Amino acid sequence: MQIFEEMKEQGHEQLIFVQDNKTDLKAIIGIHNTVLGPALGGCRMWDYETEEEAIDDVLRLSQGMTYKAGISGEDYGGGKSVIWGDPEVHRTEGLFRALGRFVDALGGRYSTGTDVGTQPEDFVMMRKETPHVGALPKEYGGGGDSSVPTAYGTLMGIKASCRYKYGSDDLSGKKVALQGLGKVGLKLARQLKEEGAELVGTDVMEENIEMGREIGMEIVKPDAIYDVDCDIFSPNALGAVVNDETLERFTCDIICGAANNVLAEPEHGRKLADKGILYAPDYVVNAGGLILVCDEMQPSGYSEERVMKKCEGIYDRLLKVFELAEEQDIATNKAADIFVEERIETIRTTNSIGKFKG
Repeated sequence: MQIFEEMKEQGHEQLIFVQDNKTDLKAIIGIHNTVLGPALGGCRMWDYETEEEAIDDVLRLSQGMTYKAGISGEDYGGGKSVIWGDPEVHRTEGLFRALGRFVDALGGRYSTGTDVGTQPEDFVMMRKETPHVGALPKEYGGGGDSSVPTAYGTLMGIKASCRYKYGSDDLSGKKVALQGLGKVGLKLARQLKEEGAELVGTDVMEENIEMGREIGMEIVKPDAIYDVDCDIFSPNALGAVVNDETLERFTCDIICGAANNVLAEPEHGRKLADKGILYAPDYVVNAGGLILVCDEMQPSGYSEERVMKKCEGIYDRLLKVFELAEEQDIATNKAADIFVEERIETIRTTNSIGKFKG
């Protein structure tokens, strides 16, 4: 793998490999772009097959965080860390405290928190070694469960998508196919139910399926979710679910969910548009968790009311993305990228004002 070429192509500033033999820590910290501010992004723990797979994950995810922070109006750049290990075996106090020391050595250039395979309690341990940690439980001064604002922001995204597609954001009678009934997906399902939507769902975990049934959801097999005749397909688990194989199976009008990296390739955004399917770019929709962590970093301290108000803003932000896509006849994911890239260039220019004195 040509790491420098990969970093150059994706616009990364740093890729940091860290190891601690005593705790069996093997981790990579990726810092994508710090023009808007210090890098921010969660810490994922995964039992990768190869080093190349871990590197690819941290590069892809950290780039995504730059765009998520940028579109949300937050003054943070994109970063991510991945721990190469089995969460069932390697999640120990020593490992997270060792990683905390490496994060602290970056002097605030990068802050982290929970992601796939890690828990808030891990970062309570890490906080003993560095202040550059977010997404903490409420009893430790944090915002608590980040799936709450993420689900609410996704609901705002679905309502905005309906407003643009149908002329009304009323969800009564709309059929929504939910892929993934975990922490975010189930909260979203309950909110959609309250809005009057008809729900079909799937998951690979039996306990999640049972909770779906409890709220009156029709359950289908995981692979069958792509073939559900619905108004809205909502991916809330895996990435890359819009790909060459699934593209022809969708019969929905809208794709909007909380999953990251929904498109397997950027060109799939154009292909969805050509099919008449409105795609709500994932990093616009699922920014609630990031908004929560950014708010924790405020000097005034965390405000739940402020976070939920910011998540409401996803509605108007998404409408602007849709309008730009229509005006320029481009895919909605490309339109979202344009908003972010223009903001980064504006701030880059502003940062140079007053730099030289004398």
